[in-house]
Amino acid sequence: MNRAGDGPGRTPVAEAESSAARGTSRSAGGTAQSADDSTQSADETTRLVGGIAQSADETKRLAGGIAESAGDEAGRRVSTLELFFDLVFVFTLTQLTVLLAADLSFATAARVALIFVVLFWMYGAYAYLTNQVPPDRPSRRILLLLGMGAFLVCALAVPRAFDDGGVVFGLGFLAVVLVHSALYTRSHGRDVVWYAVPNALAALAVTAAGLFDGPRADGLWLLALVLQFVTPFFAEHGARRRGGRDAAVLRAQLGALDPAHFVERHGLLLIVAFGESVIAIGIGIGSRPLTVDLFVGAFLALALAGALWWTYFVRDEHAAEAVFTATPPDRRWRLAMNAYYYAFLPMLLGIAYCAAGVKKTLGHLTEQSATGPALTLAGGVALFLAGDVAFRSVLRLWPVTFRAVAVPVAAATALLGIRFSAVVELLALVGVLVVMLGAEARWSPSRPGTRTVTAPTD
Repeated sequence: MNRAGDGPGRTPVAEAESSAARGTSRSAGGTAQSADDSTQSADETTRLVGGIAQSADETKRLAGGIAESAGDEAGRRVSTLELFFDLVFVFTLTQLTVLLAADLSFATAARVALIFVVLFWMYGAYAYLTNQVPPDRPSRRILLLLGMGAFLVCALAVPRAFDDGGVVFGLGFLAVVLVHSALYTRSHGRDVVWYAVPNALAALAVTAAGLFDGPRADGLWLLALVLQFVTPFFAEHGARRRGGRDAAVLRAQLGALDPAHFVERHGLLLIVAFGESVIAIGIGIGSRPLTVDLFVGAFLALALAGALWWTYFVRDEHAAEAVFTATPPDRRWRLAMNAYYYAFLPMLLGIAYCAAGVKKTLGHLTEQSATGPALTLAGGVALFLAGDVAFRSVLRLWPVTFRAVAVPVAAATALLGIRFSAVVELLALVGVLVVMLGAEARWSPSRPGTRTVTAPTD
């Protein structure tokens, strides 16, 4: 017989002696017996492989429960009810801007960030929820409307969340969590306990914070934050310990997202937030006389918002959808957390800070800015850019160098407002963004539509 390592021209000797042939014949019996043993071993191996394959099939069926429902909705658009929900949620961002503009201090800025981080966690939970459980039935729509009402309670209580309105804010937030948990049972059944319990405990911590002042209240808010941050760990490992399921199955279940819907939903949230920043222009002008200087400042503020819009929507959104589509479900949910929660937080907070800075500077364009308004305006832009750098890094959307360099440069423009005037700071911020985008378009190795998309690795 030919051996695996023999060359094509190497064949057995045709003139074998008859005695050798008889010897070969006698040894054939032993060889056949060995072949039978090998066949038996092969059968055992086949049965083992079959068992593994059967387990794999079961894993696929378990993971497919959610994937099937997501696949049925693949490529669907964000519904008007979801957009309505986003409008109500962004009202909380508007209220945070009002809170910050009333007291431009580091303490207030930190509290604004703390409130928004806690609130945005549950917004992300709802965005994730409606991706897997679309509001296409009356019962789901009613529950989602109840969730909107609970967010509205939170938004109305935001300006006094650390004062006499803390308990009201906490109860509204608890209602947000309970409605979310009720809706999530439609997708994850009893596994919802691993999200509902830590989320409810976080809401109770926020409610309890309304009963105290000072460090105790701040500590309870931080406790809520910690509870939210450990929720993904419980989501991945809690159900596995209870049901004996493999971690890969749970990750695939958590990652059964519709990429197009998920990316569009967060993009629309960003658009609504930009709209709120434009409203800040009108609030900043107020009843002041409509002079040329005022219009110049208004157009500069609009140009600043437009440049920030360009930063994300011209390149990042479509590329992000392609990356999500190319990412396997078992890695997609962590990618969603990193890109659209942790990285999106500074982007949205940056818009809120920037809007507060615009409010405080438009009425005093030709004057030297106070430290608070100047830092809020420049810091908001820098924070947005830092979030966008993190967003691009998570999704491997290169390059990030131009944007990373623009972060400290944008922050430094606060010195121009303090030293010269608010209009100089606005001009400088618009200039930084325009130069950054122009340099990226000129020297970037990739162009929209030509970039090869690869899924990020762990």
